[in-house]
Amino acid sequence: MHRRIAMTLIILGLVASGTFALAAEEHPLRAGAATADITPQQWPVELIGSFSKRLAGHAWDRLNARAVVLDNVETRLAFVTVDSCLVPRTLFDEAKRRAAELCGMPADHILTAATHTHSAPRVKNGRNVEAPAHYVEQMTRGIVSALQQATDNLAPAELGWGTCQVPEEVHNRRWFMKEGGIIPNPFGETTDIVRMNPPRGRGLLDRPAGPTDPEVVFLSVRTHEGRPIALLANYSLHYVGGVPGGGVSSDYFGEFADQLAAKLFPDEQRDTLPPFVGILSNGTSGDVNNINFTNPQPRAKPFVRIREVASRLVERVFEAMPAVKYKRSVPLSMAQQELTLKVRKPTPDQVARANQFLAEPDEKNLPMRAKAYADRTLALHEHPGTEAIVLQAVRVGDVGVTSIPCEVFTEIGLRLKKQSSLQPSFTMELANGHYGYLPTPRQHELGGYETWMGTNNLEIEASDKIEAVLRELMQKVAK
Repeated sequence: MHRRIAMTLIILGLVASGTFALAAEEHPLRAGAATADITPQQWPVELIGSFSKRLAGHAWDRLNARAVVLDNVETRLAFVTVDSCLVPRTLFDEAKRRAAELCGMPADHILTAATHTHSAPRVKNGRNVEAPAHYVEQMTRGIVSALQQATDNLAPAELGWGTCQVPEEVHNRRWFMKEGGIIPNPFGETTDIVRMNPPRGRGLLDRPAGPTDPEVVFLSVRTHEGRPIALLANYSLHYVGGVPGGGVSSDYFGEFADQLAAKLFPDEQRDTLPPFVGILSNGTSGDVNNINFTNPQPRAKPFVRIREVASRLVERVFEAMPAVKYKRSVPLSMAQQELTLKVRKPTPDQVARANQFLAEPDEKNLPMRAKAYADRTLALHEHPGTEAIVLQAVRVGDVGVTSIPCEVFTEIGLRLKKQSSLQPSFTMELANGHYGYLPTPRQHELGGYETWMGTNNLEIEASDKIEAVLRELMQKVAK
């Protein structure tokens, strides 16, 4: 009798453990990743990210679209980054439309974002300048190609996540200044309270006007056998720069991907197919760069700082990876909402002044960059008055991701992290479009470059409205 009871308990235990095993594998994860080359094929190209016209006739390094696709039977979603300074919604929307049918997922389950390298071709029209149609089409096809290849590469996978800290490279670039530290803005006014990228050293500096976010959050995907498939990281740092003129470059975003691949794979394994894809997305860094204003570093040779920043990030991520716990089944969820916001409009006096500045033949008689901002002022005057922006929230396991189509102030990202029910969490900026900088209402009161009309295009309360929508979307995907 005792033997029968014992055997029955053993059998029931085996059945129960089998049931739990089946439940754990009920939504098995598959993942695929791919890279598509979007380096210009026709030269020269005009670079974006400067107030003066810059042309490039070659590539210092490749520009890429990098994609990772995740699928757990119930949900398929994708992340894509492109090595570009900023990308309009129209381009991203067209790429998603083309990719949706090819990749078996709805367009609103694709998150696309620019990395924010300032050494990339223009793909967004200005008031008096058009982006080259051939390169707009090349980037669009590159995004679609990366997504399609990543979908074709879908295979059984496991996913984990982790965090690390890299505080050395993030510095708030907006400063309260001592007397004499504020200079006239492009409109001839001295109403700013803070200054962006002030002179380095302690002479005129008072204190930073905002925080920084040193956290790197990363998603790591690998095969069941442990071979890395992709790693998507997020860091709240602007581009680094130090790129010589005349060429395009992916800045530290591409360098991170290359160094991480080299770290994970010895030379003899580098050609294994499908190749590993490293992705570094831009966090909320609209008011943060890697310039140490109080203890300035000597000027570095071209690409040196790019390599140093990328190397530090790779080392910290690599140190954190052994603690990552991988799962073969994770919840996936994604929600999207369109939000219509007002566009800032100049007053009649501001329009008249802009026309006056543009008519002045000698720029020496005008404030610095007056003509550039006069043109931007008139562009807003001619604008219909509203913009419909795309906001997204994503759940990957316990990780929460939000997206904003602006250069977002770090304090906004920190607040979204704190309020998220999914931890860790991060925000990808410059995602699904571009609408200028996104300061908070309080930062608007302080003035400075990021708040000037034409640098900032959306209504002053835009950040509050965006945060409210993202909180709701995050609650939705976290259920």
